[in-house]
Amino acid sequence: MANQRVSAPKSAPDGYSALVGVEKYLHQCGLEELMHLVKMRASQINGCAYCLAMHSRDARRAGETEQRLYLLDAWQESPIYTPRERVALAWTEAVTRIADTHAPDGAYEALRPHFTDKEIADLTILIGMINLWNRVAISLRSQPAVEPKTA
Repeated sequence: MANQRVSAPKSAPDGYSALVGVEKYLHQCGLEELMHLVKMRASQINGCAYCLAMHSRDARRAGETEQRLYLLDAWQESPIYTPRERVALAWTEAVTRIADTHAPDGAYEALRPHFTDKEIADLTILIGMINLWNRVAISLRSQPAVEPKTA
């Protein structure tokens, strides 16, 4: 494990502030019920320990169950996710792996019965933002906070 390289908030405060502004928008756009699952799934795909630690903690605080978090990596095999969540997770995977998938028409069309055009745009922005956060955290070697082990 490498040490953190630089601190984005300290080294580029205006750029970091702009990213935080997008996050503020996302937290009030109407997709709050999907936010944690989307952020967790993209962070799993990208292997971002910093974001996984942060968003698993945030998800639990928001009432997400341990079981749903544990099964997220195998969401396609589990019946515990709603149809809306399932298409959002499929879109998350398609957009996160865009170099391979090119955001296929089938994944996009599956969103249409569950999301308005605005929600599709917001969901795509959400996915893009967590992918950006993952890239910043991984490349700058941001270290996750360690929660103390409980007895």
